[in-house]
Amino acid sequence: MLVGASEIVKIAVISDSHFGYAHATELEQDSFDNAEEAIDKAMSMEADMILLAGDIFDSRLPRTGVWARAIRILVKPLLKKNNGLQLVSSTKELEEISKRSLQSIPIVAIHGTHERRGRDETNAVEALEHAGILIHLHCDSVVFEKAGRKVAVHGMSGVAERYAKSVLDRWNPQPVDDAFNILMIHQSISPYVYSPLEPPTLSLSNLPKGFNVILDGHIHATGKEKINGTHFIVVGSTVTTQLEKNEAEASKGFYIIEFDDAVKIDFVPLQKNRKFFFEEIKLSKDNLLTVGEQIEKKIDYILSNPAAMFAKKPLIKIKIIGGEHDVMERDLRHMEKKYADAAIVRFVKQLGGAEMEKKIELLRNVRDQKLSAEEIGIQILKKNLDAMSFEPVFDYNQAFDLLSDEDVEKMFDIITGEQTTLTQALKKPMVL
Repeated sequence: MLVGASEIVKIAVISDSHFGYAHATELEQDSFDNAEEAIDKAMSMEADMILLAGDIFDSRLPRTGVWARAIRILVKPLLKKNNGLQLVSSTKELEEISKRSLQSIPIVAIHGTHERRGRDETNAVEALEHAGILIHLHCDSVVFEKAGRKVAVHGMSGVAERYAKSVLDRWNPQPVDDAFNILMIHQSISPYVYSPLEPPTLSLSNLPKGFNVILDGHIHATGKEKINGTHFIVVGSTVTTQLEKNEAEASKGFYIIEFDDAVKIDFVPLQKNRKFFFEEIKLSKDNLLTVGEQIEKKIDYILSNPAAMFAKKPLIKIKIIGGEHDVMERDLRHMEKKYADAAIVRFVKQLGGAEMEKKIELLRNVRDQKLSAEEIGIQILKKNLDAMSFEPVFDYNQAFDLLSDEDVEKMFDIITGEQTTLTQALKKPMVL
């Protein structure tokens, strides 16, 4: 039972901003733009507190430029005086600089799988705590109070899925009496699964009992349901990264939780984010249109839709299914360039038939040879370039080194003929 005045407590929940995603591409600014819109909206809605449910950064070791842009956004709540929410207690010793930041709108965060580092290493979210920007939780709890009404935030940062249940059981978080209790985690929770390659050990049935709300980051689609009196919320992400069908069907945004004697939970969609469309083309001998004509039909429909209002060029991913037709990579790259002024187009092929058998046979061969990861990569690169009827004018090992060093654009220039030799590509002047 909650006690206290009737004043409403309002909490914004944002997850998976993935600062730094898609570095050096046309999508590079999206993670920052979307997170900033979410933070700005949360502040304009007079949120008393902001919760970040993990994967704030896209990389364990963010680039300096990513740090600078992320901090510029995350300090915004520090510039606004808080609405009367005061820290009551904490299970962890807070640094003096963190205590000072509580005079503003507090940010409480957990780290996700993308920030997770070794046991004795400081991760990016912990570094933000040392700078006084937020409070980082891992198997810890903090309790706040506003006008006699308490809210307790319990947080377990992301761990390997195989350990998630045992870590949660060992921590054994307990709801605080006479408080609104929120449990925040960053894991796959069956049936909400991020990847089938990492089966979850947590499920809706074995989550701790007695919490008012359980928040889960990690899963980029949104979801909300009620389980035995507990509101379970899959927060979703503010930026499109996985480029899968479920992300195209889900809005990007964040949640606002309001409570006094009752609980109200609303999803707040972003307005300025890049729209993402996922389309499929199933190759068939019965279809009289060529693959190129089918692609153009899909893209033209999206771009000509009078209801479509794009704040940015839309991102369109087209999945080509089937193996009876020969779909050349160079033709797909040509299509990407054709629409480059109006949209960002990406293709993926789900092969079948003889072509799929060739790919499987290649993987079997490299496995049987027990090659190193680098040797496997070089062989796969060579096979793919050979399949494109590409005439090599350089050493494949050097080409693989370019890709390993993330010089994807240089490699692409070579394949498309914009650079005729590897030597020329390497001699390109560096742009500062």
